[in-house]
Amino acid sequence: MARPSVAYSAFAVLSQPLRLLYRMEATGKENLPSDSGFVLAANHTSNFDPWPLGLPLYPHRFLRFMGKAELFWWPLGPLIEAGGAFKVNRGHGDLEAIATAVALVEAGEIVVMFPEGTRRKKGLVKKHQPRAHTGAARIARDAGAPLVPAAIKGTDRLARLAKLRVAYGRPIEQSDDVNETTERLMAEIDRLYGML
Repeated sequence: MARPSVAYSAFAVLSQPLRLLYRMEATGKENLPSDSGFVLAANHTSNFDPWPLGLPLYPHRFLRFMGKAELFWWPLGPLIEAGGAFKVNRGHGDLEAIATAVALVEAGEIVVMFPEGTRRKKGLVKKHQPRAHTGAARIARDAGAPLVPAAIKGTDRLARLAKLRVAYGRPIEQSDDVNETTERLMAEIDRLYGML
């Protein structure tokens, strides 16, 4: 398996005191596949969401995630690439980004996806919000890899020192129908979120 960049490792080490400050609590790590790549799909409330998802897994595993192309400007671009991100052009069916994600998972890495595609305003998904995107299910299917749900709470209140909570679920059952798999995935993400 690949190793994280020096910048990723430095950030993870420097972040350790913040785990205490934010009273970070992570449950369900035993549900994560330890010997293969997989897709980790979570709710999305803040641009900081990848941080609490990855910190409890370091140094044994590290995360890769898609970052919207608009973020890849100097000097932010090189920093987020060093932090595990790769570029995606949203709204254009970016086949290159999908192929990159599949290749990373096949190589044994963890690729993080936020099926909602954009940040939630507050709390759980509301009744009339748009349907979740099927990219996480497609990537897991194409890579022949597990699709793991996760939930994060507290990243939208970092300035108020809210407690950070993360829950990793068991890999969900997948089918050839990515819409059906995505519905099952989102139901499990919401269930995990409700337990935090």
